[in-house]
Amino acid sequence: MSQAGAGRTLGSVTIHAEHPFLDPDPDPVRRLRGRLGGTVTLWTAGTDDARAGLTVSSVMVANGDPARVLGLLDPDSDLADALVRTGRGVVQLLGWRHRDLAEAFAGTAPAPGGPFRMADFEPTAWGPRLVDAGTWAGVSVESASPVGWSTLVTCVLDEVSVGDDVAPLVHRRGRYVRPEESR
Repeated sequence: MSQAGAGRTLGSVTIHAEHPFLDPDPDPVRRLRGRLGGTVTLWTAGTDDARAGLTVSSVMVANGDPARVLGLLDPDSDLADALVRTGRGVVQLLGWRHRDLAEAFAGTAPAPGGPFRMADFEPTAWGPRLVDAGTWAGVSVESASPVGWSTLVTCVLDEVSVGDDVAPLVHRRGRYVRPEESR
């Protein structure tokens, strides 16, 4: 018999207790960020053929007069360029039903014709808005600055529409989970 934790053999296949692809030298900052978790948002900007979007879970809302939303964006993303170019965008909260869309906008799943073809979007004064997003905000870019390997974008909340919070999409430890699984 095998020792506890060392794995067990089924026929000619050994099943190990540890994850076979674990990084032997894990990044503690990345692991901390993964354990924080958060509701997944979709940030969009631009118009017509010059629109861009990105799935973002590193988001914070700061109440005040005016209120603001802060996001950590990939500095090489089309969205970061579009937000700075247009000076405005849409931040929408995604639900469990949007997980395939979230993967497409994150660039981790195929999206033939582009991710905007996977759902209905309508034009707004701030950019394209996901029609079935219950909660969304139209924002104006106040500042963008490099922070670590990201771009910190601070936006003023111009308009906020809060809908039902049914089955939000949560990102925790590198995967999308239902809220009850995020503990």
